Amino acid sequence: MVRVSNNLIGILNFVTFLLSIPILAGGIWLSTKADTVCEKFLDKPIVVLGVFLLLVSLAGLVGSCCRISLLLWFYLVVMFLLIVILFCFTIFAFVITNKGAGEVVSQRGYKEYKLGDYSNWLQKRVSNPKNWEKIQSCLIESKVCQNLADANVKESVQQFYNQNLSPIQSGCCKPPTSCNFTFVTPIEWTKSNTTTFTDSDCTTWNNNDLCYSCESCKAGVLQNIKSQWKKVAILNIIFLIFLIIVYSIGCCAFRNNRRDKNSYPRFKGYP
Repeated sequence: MVRVSNNLIGILNFVTFLLSIPILAGGIWLSTKADTVCEKFLDKPIVVLGVFLLLVSLAGLVGSCCRISLLLWFYLVVMFLLIVILFCFTIFAFVITNKGAGEVVSQRGYKEYKLGDYSNWLQKRVSNPKNWEKIQSCLIESKVCQNLADANVKESVQQFYNQNLSPIQSGCCKPPTSCNFTFVTPIEWTKSNTTTFTDSDCTTWNNNDLCYSCESCKAGVLQNIKSQWKKVAILNIIFLIFLIIVYSIGCCAFRNNRRDKNSYPRFKGYP
């Protein structure tokens, strides 16, 4: 008689196997067809994820349905390691995103961000020239600042000040408020020739390259990462609960396989 736990593991892994096919196909498509740095950055992780899901789901599917204990044992070991890794990553995500928040600016609808407010680990990631070059390319390719300007081309300075800008728009598309530049458009500002700047971002800003090389832009990216990682950490907790349930069912299926193997009738003269 086929046991319930074996059936459940078989169904779950069959669904996972079907999901791994479009994921793997998407990764292969990106690696061959992607044109931008941002798209090519995603191809390898997606291919690895697709291959991983494909192999693990096949091991769980064949191991549970064909009663092959070795494959099911491999499946359980991988699942256990995945649970441990996800648990550690979730704790890590909460710890490194615990610091940092936007500062309210007087008479402004948006907040501004400072790099020093975030965890040292995150600061080191964006301060690395190679990392920031890739991030900067993605920001430019996404046209986040140009889209802001196009959407508000006829806007007055007060209307712009009242906007609720995203962290990246606030940090990368305009100079810090402390610079006291004169507003022309959302991405065009006039510097004062007589002002001595205390903020290095004020000297970094120019109307051609905007503030993509500013500390405030890096802080805006970190604020965006922080928000996304918080959501990912919460989803990880839900996924961990699901994985623990699946792992428990897998343990039952493995025990059933061993029990069925040991219950085969033994004939006299055979070990």
